[in-house]
Amino acid sequence: MPNNGTVSRSIAIAWKIFVNTGKIPATVRSEIAESWLRSRRAGVDPWDGVSHRVLSAEQLEALLYKKRSLIDVARPFMTNLYHFVAGSGFIVLLSDEQGFIMEVMGDSDILKNAAELNLIRGASWIEEETGTNGLGTALAIRRPIQVSGEEHYCQKVHGWTCSAAPIYDDDGRVIGALQMSGPSFKTHPHTLGMVVAAVEAIRSQLRLQRRNSELVLLNNRLGNIFHTVSDGVVVVDRNGLIEQVNPAAEKILSKPDSEIRGAMFKEFVERDPGIEELLTTGKSYTDKEVIVNNRTGIVYCLSSGKPIQDEKGAITDGVIFLNPINKIRNLVNRLSGAQATYTFADIIGRNKKLLKAVQLAKLAATNDSNVLLQGESGTGKEVFAQAIHNASSRRNGPFIAVNCGAIPRELIGSELFGYDEGAFTGARRGGRPGKFELASGGTLFLDEIGDMPLEHQVALLRVLQDKRITRIGGEKVIAVDVRVICATNKDLKLEVARGNFREDLFYRLNVISISLPPLRERREDIPLLFDVFFEEICKKMHVDIRDVDPRVIPCLQRYHWPGNIREFQNVIERMVNVAAGQSIRLEHLPEEIVCPHSSGLQPEGDGAPRETTLLAERNRIKRLLAEKERQEISLLLVKNKGNLSKVARELGISRSSLYRKLRKLDILSKGD
Repeated sequence: MPNNGTVSRSIAIAWKIFVNTGKIPATVRSEIAESWLRSRRAGVDPWDGVSHRVLSAEQLEALLYKKRSLIDVARPFMTNLYHFVAGSGFIVLLSDEQGFIMEVMGDSDILKNAAELNLIRGASWIEEETGTNGLGTALAIRRPIQVSGEEHYCQKVHGWTCSAAPIYDDDGRVIGALQMSGPSFKTHPHTLGMVVAAVEAIRSQLRLQRRNSELVLLNNRLGNIFHTVSDGVVVVDRNGLIEQVNPAAEKILSKPDSEIRGAMFKEFVERDPGIEELLTTGKSYTDKEVIVNNRTGIVYCLSSGKPIQDEKGAITDGVIFLNPINKIRNLVNRLSGAQATYTFADIIGRNKKLLKAVQLAKLAATNDSNVLLQGESGTGKEVFAQAIHNASSRRNGPFIAVNCGAIPRELIGSELFGYDEGAFTGARRGGRPGKFELASGGTLFLDEIGDMPLEHQVALLRVLQDKRITRIGGEKVIAVDVRVICATNKDLKLEVARGNFREDLFYRLNVISISLPPLRERREDIPLLFDVFFEEICKKMHVDIRDVDPRVIPCLQRYHWPGNIREFQNVIERMVNVAAGQSIRLEHLPEEIVCPHSSGLQPEGDGAPRETTLLAERNRIKRLLAEKERQEISLLLVKNKGNLSKVARELGISRSSLYRKLRKLDILSKGD
């Protein structure tokens, strides 16, 4: 078996042959032979061996900062390696993945010798720069290697032995290399083993450091989420004792953290939504309604719970989420469009009666008193209601509109006050909140309040007085913070006198009464209204009409407008639709507006037209159609033996629509 000296002489001869002829004898191991070939192709001078590529001070500082984590982890292991070989002529080096030396440790005299080869911090020792060497070749082949004596491509390094290994991160990327270098006559295979062991230790420490950093980051993120999430979060132990709460939970439970920790969670809720089962069996629950008792009263919440398990699957804790239902309702209202869009800026006109109504409405917006809006259909009562809401302190809350005349008598109670599960056949599981609950924190607009049945007027009066409701079929009293605005096109005083409307409710609603003038009493506003609506409709329909016959506006001012602003807008939209060119002419107006005399509309003494032949004929036709519809529905009722569902199905309408038709046609009495 050849000794180290024989091997060294053999490699020395092989090196000379290669340098002179480019041929590699078989005595050279493959890793070295391939490295020599790469070095030759790179144009490295074999008689050199000094690194000529050295970073500037600024570049080195930037590199050390970028690689500070690797350097900090590797330095203790480098120190341990150096202690093993101190005084023996060895040095320990750390480079980055580009072969730039970042750290050097060794005896001072050896470091001085190394400096003559630029084996210093900031110098590049890749193969392309200094040929075959420990650092450069280990980085090139991406595995540990020992290069001794004449195995180095450059002659000036033949007196060294180098043992190097690349350092990988967890993603399999090379991030640096570690090397031990010393006199070539002290070559020993164990040196490479020490380097490889140190590299593995460095890699393990980097992995641990990375995981610790990830855990710290994750913990910080979870902490931020825990403390900023809008849901209340409560952590309980196996026995249901509260261990931790976030600020949102403190607010819901109405107590500071110091008073909540250590208490049983069940002390704060009226019934267990599934926490006991969660802590004993690990079964999660989702969106269960719970009632939280706190210092200020009760809070309805949706609660979800999940178990916390250790690595063996044993339940150690539970986390409970609390979301106040009013927050969910506000979100639903916002997403479903239950928001007011009109403001006082959308109310157009200079009429004195209108301006007086606007002034009263603005005053109403400064307080929470009940408002009663009175006016004919189409005068803009809901626009006023939305404007009051948007100018009030409740502008960020929901705006819920309810048409009392469009809801069947038997559904008004559940629609306004909600119902609990099992309240009646077909009641939705979990119950359903009513409009008062949905409007909590905002405004409830009750349109056509004069059409509300008497039996429900009593319940409405009680809610207006107490600001509390009880769901149908329920027992819990729920506080509601609602501002009520009502509207009617009826004379409520007359309805009170007739016995159709409760007098006490009328006075409760009539705190601030605002009368809206019909359009025929504000004819001076018609030119301004025309300009605004005409521009809006043209823009909406993507048409460009620039010319309007000057006779159009006077015609519009002479008309009596039974449908008020709503009819006025529809007429303008009709004109834009039928206009063939880029101008509006008299022929684009409906006949009854262009020729009130020929159509049967004669001017009254004050200039307002009155109904004559044409309107009478229209009413006659309406009566005939109504009678025909009454007969058709009556026949269907007889055919289906009074089954309203079947009648509605044959007519292609809903049951609620059928109810309205039955009352309108006097087939169903008011008391039914």
